[in-house]
Amino acid sequence: MLTNTKDFKVNVGSEIGTLRCLLVHSPDSGLGKVVPSKAQDWLFEDIVHLETIRKDEYDYYLKLLLYFLDPQKIKGKLKDLDTDESRSFYKPHHPQFHNSTKVVELQKLLADILTDEEIKNKLVSSVCAIEGCTYKLQSELIATSPTDLAKIIISGSIDSERMIFAPIPNFIFTRDIGITINNHILLNKPAKKARSRETLLARYIFFNHPLFANYRDKVIEIPDSLQHFLRPGEENEQKSTLEGGDVMVVSKNHLLIGFSERTSASAISDTIKILFEKDVVQKVSVVKIPHKRDFMHVDTVFTQVKRNMWVILHSIGKIDKRGDGSEPIDHLVEDEPVDKTEVTQFIKGQIHQPRKFESVEALLEDISITDLKSKEIVQFIYSGNQEFPYDSREQWTDSCNLLALKEGVVLGYDRNDHTIKAFKAKGFDVIHVTDLLQKFESGELSPETLENTFITMPSAELSRARGGFHCMSMPILRDEI
Repeated sequence: MLTNTKDFKVNVGSEIGTLRCLLVHSPDSGLGKVVPSKAQDWLFEDIVHLETIRKDEYDYYLKLLLYFLDPQKIKGKLKDLDTDESRSFYKPHHPQFHNSTKVVELQKLLADILTDEEIKNKLVSSVCAIEGCTYKLQSELIATSPTDLAKIIISGSIDSERMIFAPIPNFIFTRDIGITINNHILLNKPAKKARSRETLLARYIFFNHPLFANYRDKVIEIPDSLQHFLRPGEENEQKSTLEGGDVMVVSKNHLLIGFSERTSASAISDTIKILFEKDVVQKVSVVKIPHKRDFMHVDTVFTQVKRNMWVILHSIGKIDKRGDGSEPIDHLVEDEPVDKTEVTQFIKGQIHQPRKFESVEALLEDISITDLKSKEIVQFIYSGNQEFPYDSREQWTDSCNLLALKEGVVLGYDRNDHTIKAFKAKGFDVIHVTDLLQKFESGELSPETLENTFITMPSAELSRARGGFHCMSMPILRDEI
């Protein structure tokens, strides 16, 4: 069991401070059982090939994270981990699992808390109630070992032949189960039924695992609006829903929330009030983006790269003209509209006097200058290098959904060629993860000295799931900037 509570800290005050600890979940067997007829119900755009997504893609993500966050677990072992026999290193249920306390696997945390018989009984009963299991099956699950039970609850399968309920394939997107805001953890309230089991597991982990023993009074749950269940329809506007992909801690005192198809106005309002009451932050900016599948969460349309630099989809950034006035048509057509974006900022003690920003870019520029005290000119890198149709194509494959391992060092998908070209134009080095790992292993490069670098990650299968590395991470601890 991971029990080193003495040195375990929870604190995230930015999107770009050097990453020290995060929660992840490696692709499990349930991901390989998603069928085409259920893919969209389970929020996937396509079915994925499990072995490819594991061995050729996600494993490199884990190795890279370990090199940056927990190098003693990986350094000198790279060659040994490239064989089929080494797969146990990546499997949370295996005795030879890496068991890092810096790159923390959610399935391992779940197995840990299931060693407590009372928690085990309660959680199995809750899962079985959600999934409509028989009493006999519930009894069978309670009799299962904690390690095997954690695997079953996540994958939905007792073994390769027997599947007892639906998998939760979106569990790889750990950002959505919760968000660390300074030394508090804000729990998710998913908009889609397919993610309800994830939320249940997150609650049990954060309130019961010894790692979070010193932070249980800092775990924040968002209540449902009063008597919401009496209102018509399952998707009524009063329902409180919030997902972590819509929440960014842009500075120690400033939280940004996306008002999207997955995060409701009711949840945002309640979150603002709770965070102000608990004195967690002083400012909350709400960015309303189009409520459609293309955009999903706010972190699919922009993320931060450096104090003074952001990657963003141009069409949601600001009002602009296609032409420069050199053509007759430039004087005849109206300005190209912002894609239904609105920005409203609330300040503690002045909720009745919200501040409006004319554009998303104006807000991000203000964050860089006012909150992060950047002395450099604020710059924007545009999805697809602001070239049609690559801007929209690459945003769909998460060109704007980047994870900063530290300021100026980000990772994203290798397939977004035009966005990568835009990074190069801004002076960034671009290196593929396989080459970088070899250079780390040889000592030619080190995570400590790396700067202004875009790390390209293999993406043929991962990108089918509609989530990038920002989605596949829940930072628990970052250095202050």
